[in-house]
Amino acid sequence: MAGVVLVAGGATAATLASRPGPYTARDLRIPVLDGPHDNQRVVLDATLFRPAAAGRLPAVLLAHGFGETKAAVRGEAIGLARAGFAVLTWSARGFGRSTGQIALDSPDYEVKDTEQLISWLARQPGILLDHPGDPRVGIAGASYGGAIALMTAGYDHRIDAVVPEITWNNLATALFPNAAGGPAVDGVFKKQWAGLLFTAGTAGFGPAGLAAAAGASGAAGASGSGALASAAVCGRLLPSICAMYQQVASLGRATPQAIAILRASSPAQVASRISAPTLLIQGENDSLFGLDQAAATYRQIRSGGTPADLVWFNGGHDGGNQESARVDGLAISWFDRWLKGRPWRPASRGTGPATSAGSAGGPARVGTAGTGQPGFSVSRNLGFDPSSGDLSLQVATAPAFPGLAGTRHRLVRLTGPPQVVLNPPGGAPPSMSAFPGLGSLGGSLGGSLSGSLATDMPGQSAAFQSAPLATPLQITGAPTVRIRVSGPAGLTLFAKVYDVDQAGNATLPFSLAAPLRVSQPSSGQVVTVTLPAMDYQFAAGHRVRLVLTATDFGYATPTRLALYQVGLAGPGIVMPSDPALVLTDAGLAWWVWAAPAAAVVLAAGLLLTGRRRRTGSDPADEETDSGVPLEIAGLTKRYRDGQLAVDGLDLRVEHGQILGLLGPNGAGKTTTLRALMGLIQPDTGTITIFGRRVTAGSAALSRLGAFVEGPGFLPHLSGRDNLALYWRSIGRPGADPQLAEVLAIAGLGSAIDRKVRGYSRGMCQRLAIAQAMLGLPDLLVLDEPLNGLDPPQIREMRDVLIDYAAGGRTVILSSHLLGEVEQTCSHVVVMHNGRRVAAGPVAEIIGGGGSLLIGTPRTAEAAAVLGSLGGVASVEAHPDGVLVQPGDLAASDLVAALVGAGIPVERVGPSRRLEDAFLALIGPAELAGAGTRAGDGTGTPAGDGTGPPAGAAEVVR
Repeated sequence: MAGVVLVAGGATAATLASRPGPYTARDLRIPVLDGPHDNQRVVLDATLFRPAAAGRLPAVLLAHGFGETKAAVRGEAIGLARAGFAVLTWSARGFGRSTGQIALDSPDYEVKDTEQLISWLARQPGILLDHPGDPRVGIAGASYGGAIALMTAGYDHRIDAVVPEITWNNLATALFPNAAGGPAVDGVFKKQWAGLLFTAGTAGFGPAGLAAAAGASGAAGASGSGALASAAVCGRLLPSICAMYQQVASLGRATPQAIAILRASSPAQVASRISAPTLLIQGENDSLFGLDQAAATYRQIRSGGTPADLVWFNGGHDGGNQESARVDGLAISWFDRWLKGRPWRPASRGTGPATSAGSAGGPARVGTAGTGQPGFSVSRNLGFDPSSGDLSLQVATAPAFPGLAGTRHRLVRLTGPPQVVLNPPGGAPPSMSAFPGLGSLGGSLGGSLSGSLATDMPGQSAAFQSAPLATPLQITGAPTVRIRVSGPAGLTLFAKVYDVDQAGNATLPFSLAAPLRVSQPSSGQVVTVTLPAMDYQFAAGHRVRLVLTATDFGYATPTRLALYQVGLAGPGIVMPSDPALVLTDAGLAWWVWAAPAAAVVLAAGLLLTGRRRRTGSDPADEETDSGVPLEIAGLTKRYRDGQLAVDGLDLRVEHGQILGLLGPNGAGKTTTLRALMGLIQPDTGTITIFGRRVTAGSAALSRLGAFVEGPGFLPHLSGRDNLALYWRSIGRPGADPQLAEVLAIAGLGSAIDRKVRGYSRGMCQRLAIAQAMLGLPDLLVLDEPLNGLDPPQIREMRDVLIDYAAGGRTVILSSHLLGEVEQTCSHVVVMHNGRRVAAGPVAEIIGGGGSLLIGTPRTAEAAAVLGSLGGVASVEAHPDGVLVQPGDLAASDLVAALVGAGIPVERVGPSRRLEDAFLALIGPAELAGAGTRAGDGTGTPAGDGTGPPAGAAEVVR
């Protein structure tokens, strides 16, 4: 699992790989020497990708994530090759088919290996050289690969550009964080993530490792059994790394030896001397390597005078939106800028376009090297976009990164008395902030789990809360708060900041918690806590809640029973922000602001049209109310492309009916609904609502409420404002919208006063239903109203529609959820190829000749009893019981006979469901072939034909 969790980013490069363009791929085995004494021979499994263009090209080294191999970055490598780079991928020592053992990006091992790959590139005839032995080369990677990119750039100044993603600055502080500011050796052990890392490293122990260990056992006698056990426990990890982890995991905290090993593998040791322009890309959804890690690296690189930019994107190790196309595009643009243009050189390597030499013996002075993009950019989640059905992400940019303290601060006052929290015996059950790895395994969730797993166990937590915010609060950086604590030595707490809405629902942004340990707290010691760095907006009316818990699922906590006292030592939380951050597209699209004005103009036009027609020009106006809610006669509509959407449709709906309009995609359902709303003009036929003919602006439409083709709202307005605007736009401001009753039906609660851009899909669907029900119209038309609703909401909506029709109103419901149609609707009409193929009460459509299916485990006995009854036409065995044609007998007579004979009856119902009847009417063959691609008739996805098959030694396209 950790191999999936610690992704290298190559798996997200499908967009780049789909670019057209020929390339070559050559598999290689490259020998290297490494180790503290340069005497360990390792063979690296590598692949060189090249575009087909001749000549010397700049190169990119592309590293993979922990637990992966070179195969994980193949897609990204192809994208870079098609962009004009020679790309070398390799499986790091200890992974895949490469030999050696895993040393966690150690300078003595993995860094030396990568330096020798640079030298190998310099010897290749097609690689652009800056000097003999010095190729024009960049390096990229994510997580484990990102760290080796930074480490190599710190040790080898032949690197010309660096793009590390979601990686660490200091592996010691990443795995042993302490938000109270203490040293890493006193930090809180991130045991779940560390365990996943260790598991991924030991996964290399397979048949080959077992055979090697067994051979050692046979050669060394009894002592060889130790080698076998070590191989089983440590897999392909270096023994010193394995021993370090075992000791730390057993103790539940760091040792000085562990901190020394982790620091040696940390870019923090060398970042200040990196001379290659660096684009740091860090994920906001990341409880493994937080935004603070990239911020520290950025500060260190810039301190040495090297150009660097910082990007915070919505993804990370915990999932979220990985923004694949954007992130991969940023990497290509960075390498285009620094590898294909004039390379940037610090003064120590000669005169460059952005530096000048300092005074004798002094440092170089940075000039105005343009990086080609904003110095700092942040992806902001603006909520659910009703127009697309996806989360809306936009990018805010600033000229430079201000640091985690921000450039402006806002104090959010908190209230709450000092509280006692309990660390339970054994540290269980723990509270939870995040489940390491869950977000990556559920990548399609796009961050929807953020905050949903957060649980604070009663008795183990203290909470302090603000008043409702008068205005929105945007934070960018790491908030801070001062608390007063007392308790035994080694006091451990986890600080979290929740966003609490008007209904009391609490969300933990990005599922982040700040662990802190106070080694020797005195009574009432004051501690400044640095909370997790993030970019997040609290809405107006929401509250900020600070929670401090004694336990957390992701971390090691003391196992002994302990009581802590926690209180505030200041007025509240200091929230940082950066006003220089501006949305790159100026925020909302133009149509958001134009739509209200357009709606008013459209409404005025409809009203004027209707008023002119009421002067006597419209014959329909002279018609009287017939009392029939809807009648369609001979409706036909053909579109300009020749498609016959509806063909001579006849339909009549009576008072109190709930009519289900059914049919496969393309049957003509939506065209019919749009025509009865006056949105399109039919070619022939008539539609009347309560006896009045439907045309654009017809008075008949005032008795119609509709929701067709998905919800569409203005995301910058609240739900209530959207409903009010719609009510005014349809020209009925004087009438009563029955808003209170409608809102009760929709069940939106306090969310009705929140901006729609923060709604979930289900909330938007309920708001659309509420909009259709405004004024409680006599005829209600709903197109797929149940999409996005969870099962309890579907059940509630079913009851609402049944009650709505029971009052004498009429409902037309179009849906693909046939089970719900069967339970909700009184009548159905089935359409196919634009024609009506069946219509009538649901029971008649299901029909099946009136046969009943009686569920019973004693099939043979039941058949015998029912067969002996007079009047039963037929009885036959069925996998679920017996199938009976009852003739003149009622179902109750059949059940009574079986029960009287001592035969249990589990259920009684029609022999088939609406789905069976629907498929029988439409025909299964009509629904087949949905997965085939047009033109080939095979249903097999076609590739682009321009890339080599995986594993080919060398393929030229």
